Amino acid sequence: MTPALLAALQAAQAAKRPVALLTRLSDGEQCLWPDAALPGALAEAAEAALRDDAAANLTLDGEAWFVHPHNPPLRLIVVGAVHIAQALVPMAQTTGFAVTVVDPRRAWATADRFPGITLIHEWTDDAMRALAPDARTAVVTLTHDPKLDDPALDIALRSPCFYIGALGSRRTHAKRVARLAEMGHGEAAMARIRAPVGLDIAAVTAPEIALSILAEVVAARRGAALARRAAPAPAAAA
Repeated sequence: MTPALLAALQAAQAAKRPVALLTRLSDGEQCLWPDAALPGALAEAAEAALRDDAAANLTLDGEAWFVHPHNPPLRLIVVGAVHIAQALVPMAQTTGFAVTVVDPRRAWATADRFPGITLIHEWTDDAMRALAPDARTAVVTLTHDPKLDDPALDIALRSPCFYIGALGSRRTHAKRVARLAEMGHGEAAMARIRAPVGLDIAAVTAPEIALSILAEVVAARRGAALARRAAPAPAAAA
């Protein structure tokens, strides 16, 4: 690798910008995508490697290539050190997410409850600005407290994070949407929020709700179509 290419790769990593390193195996020639213009098949292979987080080999016009993705780390920011978070955090770690729990309530956000996890005790607006969610970040708010959830959602909506979920009923979310509208968010932005959070699997317990949340996060990351929860059926007339 040339010094110039190494510097470009390091700059992309520092900026948390996904790039793919392509190496022509016949002579070791290398380039970064999307910085370099590539033939369609090579560009498609680079895009797929980044999307799938998987290296690949291919042959184009008789030339063998190796495609190595360099993605920023997958991150999950959980706002609220609640029981659901205690179940969600270890699940997310096993699927490759670096997890951060944000909660200024120090009695909740403790190392005993979240061993080995990065805990931030700042107010959520300050914490979220410092964390700077990117396109490889999912944000889930679980506190049920507008003073904590709303500032986090405000910053998440202004970021390119790939998933935003918020705990709460439809009635709670309707009030949340009204508050976010006062902060300047339009309908298209607020449609990014998955609320009630998680896939509809009739979850009841904290671990089941955590499972539904993580499943929805993974589906969003993998580009699966996510249907909105159906409204409950009206009660039958007496």
